[in-house]
Amino acid sequence: MKTGLPSYLKFWENILGSPVSRHWKLSHHENFSRMRLKLCPSLTFDPHTDASNLRDNTGCASHMQSVEEIPLSLNISSAAVRGETEEDSLPEEELRMVSEAEHEGPEAPGKEKLIIQQECELVTLMTVVRGRLELTTGYFYFYDLSPVKEDVERQDFKWALSRLREVHLRRYNLRRSALEFFLTDQTNYFLNFSTKTRNKVFTRILSLRPPNLCHYSSRTPADLLRSTGLTHKWVNREISNFDYLMQLNTLAGRTYNDLSQYPVFPWIVADYTSEELDLTNPSTFRDLSKPIGVVNPKNVPEVRAKYDSYEDPSGKTAKFHYGTHYSNSAGVLHYLVRVEPFTSLHIELQSGRFDVADRQFHSIPQTWKLLMDNPNDVKELTPEFFYFPEFLKNMNGFDLGLLQGTKERVNDVILPKWASSPEDFIYKHRKALECEYVSQHLHEWINLIFGYKQKGPKAVEALNVFYYCSYEGAVDLDAISNPVEREALEGMINNFGQTPSQLLKEPHPQRLSLEDAVTKMLKLELRRTDFTLFLDNLRPIPIEVSNEKDPIVFVSSPRSPPRSFLQVGLADTLLSVSKLGVVGTHSWHPHDRHGPRGFTLDVDPTINNAKTRKKLSGPFHPSLPLSSHLFVVSNDAKFLFSGGYWDSSLRVYSLAKSKTVASVRRHFDLVTCVALDQCGSFLITGSRDTTCVVWDVSHLGMGSSSTIHMTPRPVQTLYGHDKAITCVGIMTELDMAVSGSLDGTVNVHTIQEGQYMRTLEPVACEGLKTEITFLALSSQGHIVFSATDKMSHSVHVFSVNGVSLGSKYVSGRVTGLAVAGDYLVVVDDAGDLTMSRILGLRPVYDIPLHVPIQSVVVTAGNTHLLVPTREGNIIVLGVLCSRDAK
Repeated sequence: MKTGLPSYLKFWENILGSPVSRHWKLSHHENFSRMRLKLCPSLTFDPHTDASNLRDNTGCASHMQSVEEIPLSLNISSAAVRGETEEDSLPEEELRMVSEAEHEGPEAPGKEKLIIQQECELVTLMTVVRGRLELTTGYFYFYDLSPVKEDVERQDFKWALSRLREVHLRRYNLRRSALEFFLTDQTNYFLNFSTKTRNKVFTRILSLRPPNLCHYSSRTPADLLRSTGLTHKWVNREISNFDYLMQLNTLAGRTYNDLSQYPVFPWIVADYTSEELDLTNPSTFRDLSKPIGVVNPKNVPEVRAKYDSYEDPSGKTAKFHYGTHYSNSAGVLHYLVRVEPFTSLHIELQSGRFDVADRQFHSIPQTWKLLMDNPNDVKELTPEFFYFPEFLKNMNGFDLGLLQGTKERVNDVILPKWASSPEDFIYKHRKALECEYVSQHLHEWINLIFGYKQKGPKAVEALNVFYYCSYEGAVDLDAISNPVEREALEGMINNFGQTPSQLLKEPHPQRLSLEDAVTKMLKLELRRTDFTLFLDNLRPIPIEVSNEKDPIVFVSSPRSPPRSFLQVGLADTLLSVSKLGVVGTHSWHPHDRHGPRGFTLDVDPTINNAKTRKKLSGPFHPSLPLSSHLFVVSNDAKFLFSGGYWDSSLRVYSLAKSKTVASVRRHFDLVTCVALDQCGSFLITGSRDTTCVVWDVSHLGMGSSSTIHMTPRPVQTLYGHDKAITCVGIMTELDMAVSGSLDGTVNVHTIQEGQYMRTLEPVACEGLKTEITFLALSSQGHIVFSATDKMSHSVHVFSVNGVSLGSKYVSGRVTGLAVAGDYLVVVDDAGDLTMSRILGLRPVYDIPLHVPIQSVVVTAGNTHLLVPTREGNIIVLGVLCSRDAK
């Protein structure tokens, strides 16, 4: 792989005559599954040489303290120690205010008006920024009031209330004083107030009735889980194990913004020594019904004896099994020490130095062995173990020291024998999380962490009791008048860790077995789920839509809301554009329990009637035949965006009015391709002028129907290609815009700043005639593209961080690419459809359709594949369902 460099690095390479290293830090952007996958350049990189020298020159004690190492002589007043308390929710009086606000009409549009301003703190990992919140009728502002320091980035921000998707009541240091905001572009903010002002701010926000607010947690986390139906979806295999665990973490108050409440995931694999990972063997897995401290039965007597023999002379401290916690600041930093900003935070926690090498996280097999041998080490995992291979690599080249025994340098993490690379480990570990054994036992671990075995007699029986300060409502910090005592207790809570909010007080239901799920789905007793789980049952069904004189060149099932797992949305429209520019609006029901096929596609009757059909006005440039590259539909199915016009314009066609409502020009040559992000906020166009333009379309259709509300607004112009752009992709959640060109390269930029990130080139394609023809982005930021040269056609996959994950040659000319979960779908002009795993591009499914294919589309939820052909049909591939299926 050849990766390009920004111009400023190329300049210094020319001056110095040697390559310039790039250093990286973790971006705060996350995808729809709440995965923080992306690295961004670290422009103020510190190699932490002083921290390495301090470690080597002086002995230091680890800061991963247990309760036994913390003085318990804190004179905590009786008022500060609480027993069982009610969970966090709004008082009745404030709930009434919320209800009244919801029934009021929205405020008339006009001048922006200040609603409330409040002193608060912005919480980001272990940094707390003092500031002021200002809430107006249209915007949310945060002003950083901390002292100005050189090289320290200011934290001021603002966002429109229309971007607010969710707001949750949160704890901070076990106090019910915080709010966490989730926006439509997957960004989030954690603000801490006083306990009294938090609820006031919350009710003021709700009184403004933000248009995209789909959820607010005025109820307890347990009530919220019941109301969302998430558990029912998981039991019926409508969502993955990863997504379910991530949503449980979010509902229970776990957040990326606070290390003491970081999301927690289970150790699932117990075999780190075999050459192959056997997911069909139960002995491969950890016993999920037991806390990690007693997975090894040899540890049970010691853990039980500790609880039985513990006595607090003051009578204030309850008995506990473990003096450490399964999720705390030190544990998170232990795992993520190789990635900034966690490296700097680790050094801060270790009093300005790296911890000694033998205590660093340097080997996964060794870490598991130590856990099994030591009942006092009870660290569970973080979500990164299932999606982020970069945390296993020392990409920034930090000096992590030498192991005392072998003098081996600690560098990249040592992997199990069954993993050939960090990417391979993540793929297989994630596959293990989603496998049948874990699916059948995951509810047992949920009972321990979030459920009825979290506290009380069932926790004692399960050997699952932790130090009392980690539990919600156990301590009232506001009742402690002594500032020294209060600060000490806050530090203990912050470093020791916090137990999640309890979500269930009864046993969690078990997931349907895969066999039962398949049987029920084939009998139409379940909603259709991801077809990639049932490839053996995938069958093509051709639907006649047009004819070979005017075949369908573009088809789309708009990915309308949900924008959250807590919201339900169903696609009911299928849009198509034919070779002659005829627009079809078809009725589409992917879940039809009463139809013979399990879905219904009713073809728009107007498309074959010359008098009633809707047609794009054009004229299109004759040198650019209409194709799937030129069209995209808004997520709400109200607008069709198109390029290819002689005047180099981007046009907006209203599907309701059946006419063009806006035309805007920013390019100096034909618009050759267009793409829309999944959030519906930004659109990108590529042109023969070699540039791309990013457009803001979040305002379309909102407010009046004036031209200004229908016209996309240009945000960035992106440069870097030498020839015409052929294909584009955009992903707002991960702040990335991607473009392919006739010059044979793929460029990656950021959306917000227009910053050039890297250039990707197809592997094993040589010569000046290489061209990039199609491009697709996965939900995890994988960049997939097809290339062609004089000799061959090929497909290539790179990670969001530019790592080559696989390449392969294909027999025919590629006519479409699509990503469905962990699989890549490729169609070609010979009529073949193939599916391959994204990692390594190993084929798993191949079906000859025997007709020339125009493109391929994956519907929302991966329920179906839609394949328009040159004969005028749309082939629908889905899981074959029948009421008589056995």
